[in-house]
Amino acid sequence: MMSAKAERLHLRVDAEQKALLEAASQAAGASVSTFVLKAATDAAADVLADRRVFLLDEDAWRVFDEALERPAQEVSGLRELLTGSTVLDNPGQAQR
Repeated sequence: MMSAKAERLHLRVDAEQKALLEAASQAAGASVSTFVLKAATDAAADVLADRRVFLLDEDAWRVFDEALERPAQEVSGLRELLTGSTVLDNPGQAQR
C-alpha cells in the first residue's frame, strides 16, 4: 500500500532549466513533477548506494572474503596510465 504524499519540495529554476525539464518529462510521458521526483530519487539512491548495508549468505560471504584476502596483482599498463601525463596536464596540447 502506498502512503499519501504529504510533503512538498519547492524548487526555483530558470527558464532554460524549466524548458529542459518540461521537454524531458513530455518525452518520458510523465508530468514534470513525476519526472523530477523520479530523477531526483534515482540520483539520491545512486549517491547513497555504497553506504547501504548489504547482506550475504555464508557461501557468498566466503567468496567475498576470499576475494578481499587475495594479494593485489599488477595490471598491465595500469601503472603507466595512472602516472603518465594527461590532456589535463597540458591544456590545449594533444597527448603524445
